[in-house]
Amino acid sequence: MPVPVPVPQQRDVPAAETSHGGDLTVLVIEDDPAGSITGPELSAAAGTRVRIRTARNLTEAGRLLTDDVDCILLDLALPVPAGSTGAAPAAAAPATAAPGAEHRPEPAPGRADELAVLTHVLRIAPLHAVLVLTAQDDTELAAEAVRVGAQDYLFRGELDARVLSRAIRYAVERKRADIAQHQLTESGLRAQENARLERGLLPTPLLEGSDLSFAARYRPGRSRALLGGDFYDTVRTPDGTVHAMIGDVCGHGPDEAALGVELRIAWRALTLAGLCGDQLLSTLQQVLEHERQSEEIFATLCTVDIAPDGRRAGLCLAGHPAPLLARHGRPARLLPYEDGGPALGLLPRARWPRRQVELGGEWSLMMYTDGLIEGRVGAGSSQRLGQDGMVAMVNSRLEQGLTGEDLLEAAVAEVRELNGGELTDDVAVLLLGRDPERIRRRGRSASRSGPVSTAPAAAPAASAQRPPLYGP
Repeated sequence: MPVPVPVPQQRDVPAAETSHGGDLTVLVIEDDPAGSITGPELSAAAGTRVRIRTARNLTEAGRLLTDDVDCILLDLALPVPAGSTGAAPAAAAPATAAPGAEHRPEPAPGRADELAVLTHVLRIAPLHAVLVLTAQDDTELAAEAVRVGAQDYLFRGELDARVLSRAIRYAVERKRADIAQHQLTESGLRAQENARLERGLLPTPLLEGSDLSFAARYRPGRSRALLGGDFYDTVRTPDGTVHAMIGDVCGHGPDEAALGVELRIAWRALTLAGLCGDQLLSTLQQVLEHERQSEEIFATLCTVDIAPDGRRAGLCLAGHPAPLLARHGRPARLLPYEDGGPALGLLPRARWPRRQVELGGEWSLMMYTDGLIEGRVGAGSSQRLGQDGMVAMVNSRLEQGLTGEDLLEAAVAEVRELNGGELTDDVAVLLLGRDPERIRRRGRSASRSGPVSTAPAAAPAASAQRPPLYGP
């Protein structure tokens, strides 16, 4: 009855990445280890202490293969125990798979039996460097062993302490390099996949048919990330109303980023379904409460729905900073925020009033998250930029004639510069604008290309009450 070969518990850190100072531990697996090079000989040749363990068969090797073994010296002529050739059963798989083990090549046809002992050792010791011993007249078998997974080969007749010590060092370093290269490749592939995923989760504004201009800037606070806990979106509904939203989930990790994406998608779906104001925010709060990881998680939100004529809007604030409105020929100023409601997720039966705002004929509306205003003014300073500082900064840029993308780019760059480096919080900024001259140019262009419909735009949804306007 064949004796089962034990599979040693593999470490989380590969043997090639461990360090025992300058010392090395070598496991020699051959059926007659009495004639092998001794530890003192190897130590003298290598200039460092080399410990040798010997095993006469794979069963003994399984017991001696511990975490402190740096390299395995394997005789290819060693017989394989009955029942241990061929593919390993699933139950015998090591606890930690070797980097690239799933892509390790199979032996060439006709070589499987000759390399059975090697494939068995690679299976039970996937994280260790392996040197194979073979006859001097079997170079092809030695080369095939390296192709299958060994780090190097040696001929028995040429074995001496100097050659062996050098080969052991080389095998350990090559295994370390193979592991590092594989990890680097996998890390690059994961980064590319994460980047594609995050880019796919960023919003694509749905503004077809609108006369409003749109610009946005997004900068996550997490290092090497494309997506943070801030989120925004803009859609135009069939009645001609343009709806815009910006929000911020507390925290900066991937869980908060995922929750922000869920809230954004829910907002878009609810908006396209005809909800707005308090009814929309109440439903979003239910989504937040069901999807958040803990009851301490909340989100701030600002929503704006701009009438089809572009001259007025409804504003709802849920614990979020008020937008900045710049009318033609006038300094930018913050919209009123006294009637705002609490952040989503704080109060179970909260309400969010919808305030009407008069925009005028020509205007720019900037919506932003608190990452833009919480940066410091000067490296090492405790003073924050704040909303007043942001208003002054934007007005300065407007006086320089900056608009749209240029305005946002300059604003974010100045905030980073004032902070003395990268901002630690996520930053999202959204800019909508209406320019009558641009609208007239588009109208003249459309009239030259064909007839223009004179049917009036559909009225906004009647579900929302319209409180008094916030005047100019």
